[in-house]
Amino acid sequence: GREFIMKDAYSFDVDEEGANRSYELMYEAYSRIFKRCGLRFRAVEADTGSIGGSYSHEFMVLAETGEDQIISCLNCNYAANLEKAEVVSLDKNPEDDTKGESLQPLEEVETPDVKTVEEVTEFLSIAPVQLVKTLIFMADGRPVAALVRGDHEINEAKLKNFLGVDSLELADPQTVEETTGAPMGFAGPVGLKIQIVADNAIRSMKNFVTGGNRVDLHLKNVNLERDFEIDRFGDLRIITPSDKCPRCGGEIQFSRGIEVGHIFKLGTKYSQPLRATFLDEQGNERPIVMGCYGIGVGRTVAAAIEQNHDENGIIFPIPIAPFEVVILPLQTHEASVTEVAEKVYSGLDDYGIDVLIDDRDERPGVKFNDADLLGTPVRVTIGSRGLKSGSIEVKLRSEKEAHQVPVENAVAAIKDTIKKLYDSIN
Repeated sequence: GREFIMKDAYSFDVDEEGANRSYELMYEAYSRIFKRCGLRFRAVEADTGSIGGSYSHEFMVLAETGEDQIISCLNCNYAANLEKAEVVSLDKNPEDDTKGESLQPLEEVETPDVKTVEEVTEFLSIAPVQLVKTLIFMADGRPVAALVRGDHEINEAKLKNFLGVDSLELADPQTVEETTGAPMGFAGPVGLKIQIVADNAIRSMKNFVTGGNRVDLHLKNVNLERDFEIDRFGDLRIITPSDKCPRCGGEIQFSRGIEVGHIFKLGTKYSQPLRATFLDEQGNERPIVMGCYGIGVGRTVAAAIEQNHDENGIIFPIPIAPFEVVILPLQTHEASVTEVAEKVYSGLDDYGIDVLIDDRDERPGVKFNDADLLGTPVRVTIGSRGLKSGSIEVKLRSEKEAHQVPVENAVAAIKDTIKKLYDSIN
């Protein structure tokens, strides 16, 4: 949808314990809401981003078209989005067989117009795990070098939190050249005069390749401490399928999701500067401890459609379907057909069931196609041929086959079908 409608909520507590309780209650409520919507979803740990706070969870509807990647453990309940997913720090990288290897002399290698990881590794006949990438960022306006292994990617959200800065962006080509002495593609940590931070995977590396801080130059057999110093190590990279669960060490899987809800433990980030305070039992002024919680209402419907559809259109989960039943009288010019259609419509309406009746003077194929397109969970077809044998047709949108129901039992049978659909969700 072009618009964005949001359900917004806030909690205000007197202490951390109360704030944690409010957060858990909202987490449980959101989980029930999305379950009762009939959605397949995961609540995942997420970065708090610009809103801030100590921690947050996103509620992600699982769908191949999702804009976010979700990492979840096959052995425990751990789940996080790609920004937040933690990487277990290992003393030795499984891919790196350098333990016990002696330090080799530093060597300069001319690499004319060779810049990317693929180009450098091919030119030097090495694997990406033997290369260290040096990325120059501007952190609150100051240049910082971040190092990651050649086969890894930097996680900017982690780096921003690690540095504790408000703004972080890749340095432009001019800044890179002014900082390193070389154009982009040739930066390296040796001789840099700025803060250098590195991902934990760098710790165990020996005799690796880096940029040489000069155009068309790389360095071989670079080593920590001997050739340069790291100011701080941390978990700075994006998790990969070969990594293990940070909680239990189990196997992880990658899937895609659409964010439909987000909850934040804000703490006193906003209440302190805004002087949103209260007097405690001792009469002392203290800041309110806050949380905030949001559901994208229209986005939830869109995500439900992305998760539930086929080549013919929408397959709405019944709790969020605009109508629970659509009735298709096929021969609207025949009194017997329209009379039965109106009778079934009224009977279902009396039970409080949301019913749509398609009384257009259209061909059956048009009505069937439109019913499938709109995704109403239960389709009831009433035609003169079926009425001759005393039956009407009932079909679930989620199933291929239809079944015949006696006219006299139609309302009760449809009502029972709807109940089973709700029971399958709740």
